[in-house]
Amino acid sequence: MALQLGALRDALIAAGAPPDKADKAAEEGAVYENRIAGIETRLTVLTWMVALLLAGVASLVLKAYT
Repeated sequence: MALQLGALRDALIAAGAPPDKADKAAEEGAVYENRIAGIETRLTVLTWMVALLLAGVASLVLKAYT
């Protein structure tokens, strides 16, 4: 069985969804949560890269005009 979001599964079952469909929906939700976590990680790395790039450019501009 794949990774599931237990709270989502429980909520779907409480709302009247059949357990097999609730399982499948919880698995799909977990897949999207993992994808979003990966995107957030890459976005954090890109943010740091841009910050370092801007700091480097700013230092070169300051060096050129002082």
